[in-house]
Amino acid sequence: MGEHGRRRAGQGDDFWQYRPMQAGDSRRMIDWRRSARSDAQFVREKEWQIAQSVQLWIDPAASMRFASSDALPDKADRARLIGLALSIMLLRSGERVGLLGGLLPPRRGEVQITRLALSLSEDQDVDYAAPDIRGLIPHASAVFVSDFLADTAPVLSALTDAADRGVRGILFQVLDPAEESFPFRGRTVFESVAGSLSHETLKASELRENYLERLTRRKAELEAMCAVVGWRYHCHHTSESAQSALLWLYQAIDGAHR
Repeated sequence: MGEHGRRRAGQGDDFWQYRPMQAGDSRRMIDWRRSARSDAQFVREKEWQIAQSVQLWIDPAASMRFASSDALPDKADRARLIGLALSIMLLRSGERVGLLGGLLPPRRGEVQITRLALSLSEDQDVDYAAPDIRGLIPHASAVFVSDFLADTAPVLSALTDAADRGVRGILFQVLDPAEESFPFRGRTVFESVAGSLSHETLKASELRENYLERLTRRKAELEAMCAVVGWRYHCHHTSESAQSALLWLYQAIDGAHR
């Protein structure tokens, strides 16, 4: 990770290729060991390397503060943990990391970790939020982390705008296991975390089939959006290992870079 090769000659530390000496080349560029094996003089070229910018949007809305059990982290805690851990790994690999929405421009260094932690601690009172791509740098990499349970139109708009800027990235959906299985029965009152939505039913189990069908369609829709713009989609449950989710993201980001 870190400074990735551009598959061409330029500034960098890694060997790229030998080529015959040309007019204008300095004698200091000659690789004498390679040249000694032939009648020509050869120049040793290094591969051009450039640090990448990775920008994150971690959903700050109230819907992310849901947890179905005291034994589980809420979605916001898991999203922030993974986002911050990923940022630390990227920063220590030489990347520039920042937050979208005008919160924090991409920078390098250990101080950026503290800035990221402080910015990620802020919540919003609205039930749902859409990806905020203010400050998105052309040809950077991006990671959107949310439950993506609200209207998908703003998500598609953000993905399209990002793709138009040459940005590749990852849509990372975080769900509580209860949101995946819908274990509710009998009389149940469903309320959004911020309190703007409420629905009471006497037979919650009768809603289960329709709910699961809609959730399946939602996940397929998100995956299809990503396929169109060259992004990757992944769904993570808070009951699963944060470490495995982090490993998947780390590898996916490296793939997006290349």
